[in-house]
Amino acid sequence: MAIESVTTSPWKLEKRVLPQHTDYAGVMWHGAYLAWLEEARVEALAAVGMPYCRVSGEGYEMPVVRLQLHYRQALSHGDRVIVESQVLPRQGVRWPWHSRFCLPDGTCAAEAEVELVIVQSSGGGRGVLRRPPAFLAPALAALTQGPQPVD
Repeated sequence: MAIESVTTSPWKLEKRVLPQHTDYAGVMWHGAYLAWLEEARVEALAAVGMPYCRVSGEGYEMPVVRLQLHYRQALSHGDRVIVESQVLPRQGVRWPWHSRFCLPDGTCAAEAEVELVIVQSSGGGRGVLRRPPAFLAPALAALTQGPQPVD
């Protein structure tokens, strides 16, 4: 599936399927995918210098408002998985991400589309923001560029 990403290369999070991620048959449980998706987004944000605890500390949150997960191949206990995430072009107030759960050989085991919004969680405001707050805007711009090579 071709995606139109504004990110030139994906953010990557390496994981291993552990017993707590699986059901009784040793197959990765669907809830573990969701946790890894959030971890991937939080780690990418931290990589551009914006720990999520600062976002929350400033009185903002980025809740998921839409999620689609397409399973292609079961992941099993012991599998090494690379979660590759790309930022897609913003759609109004929604901030979409596309992620793939890949095995080391490149096989895509699952794909996810997640849409976030930015909301003010303190100070009486609870509405969805049309623009990110000033302190967060540079980090969001850096996320769209993807990880930068280390010299």
